[in-house]
Amino acid sequence: MGKAAYKVKDGKMIKIQLALENKKIKDLKITGDFFLHPEETIEEIEKNLRGHFLSMEELVHVIKETLTSKRAVLLGASFEDLARCIIMAGERND
Repeated sequence: MGKAAYKVKDGKMIKIQLALENKKIKDLKITGDFFLHPEETIEEIEKNLRGHFLSMEELVHVIKETLTSKRAVLLGASFEDLARCIIMAGERND
């Protein structure tokens, strides 16, 4: 399982635990001290990212679509910050 922590410039900490299978996301857990409302949206993001490749564009698109569909608010981090940390964890996957 790959793990990564990413401190957003002038922002919050993002932590990712990630498992890959055939170069696609099998499972992941997103935590950190950023703000997301409603909070349960993080579980939707995790679910929606399963089966996707570690492509910045693809990850950002899925995260943005999930947040938009849930009318969620993300503060202290951006879509790109979450995607960057996911990719970092993927690079450390064992």
